[in-house]
Amino acid sequence: MPFQQPPLPFGMNAMKPFLSEEQLEYHYGKHHAAYFKNLNALVEGKPEAGMSLREVVVQSTGPVFNNAAQAWNHSFYWDCLSPKGGGEPQGDLAAAIVRDFGGVPELKKALSEAAVKLFGSGWSWLAADKQGKLEIMALSNADTPLKHAKEPLLTIDVWEHAYYIDYRNDRAKYVEGLWRAANWDFVAKCFSAAMK
Repeated sequence: MPFQQPPLPFGMNAMKPFLSEEQLEYHYGKHHAAYFKNLNALVEGKPEAGMSLREVVVQSTGPVFNNAAQAWNHSFYWDCLSPKGGGEPQGDLAAAIVRDFGGVPELKKALSEAAVKLFGSGWSWLAADKQGKLEIMALSNADTPLKHAKEPLLTIDVWEHAYYIDYRNDRAKYVEGLWRAANWDFVAKCFSAAMK
């Protein structure tokens, strides 16, 4: 199979109390895995099978895009979380957040509001343009900053399958909990890469 689901960067029970083992088993083990399975079936014998997953996301449309983007988005989302997460960003990333949002509390408030208010399913993103300017993008369904020539830095998955086992319909509580698991080291690496 050309596209392989990467392993979770933490154990299935490592994200408690933010995410339960059951939540991760369904989200990673069922939903995320299905996007890879569907994508591989869709691209079998086609040129996309020889591309990187990111290239497929940027260049494709329709069902191939939907499954490729969801496969990529979820892999990125897992990296945005850490059992040792939380705290505050440092260095150049922190300076950019102050410059573009006024501070970390303002960024968290704006990204959280975008996530909670997004109608239906989708993703709330912190992204950077080629000049390093940060912005929040609330995108529906499988959409990603990659399709808008922006570099993803951090995301909040607000498809119901991301939180419904643990939080039922309380999307706001799930979003609030994410900040205690946010992997700022990963976000900083993405920001540094976006500046090159």
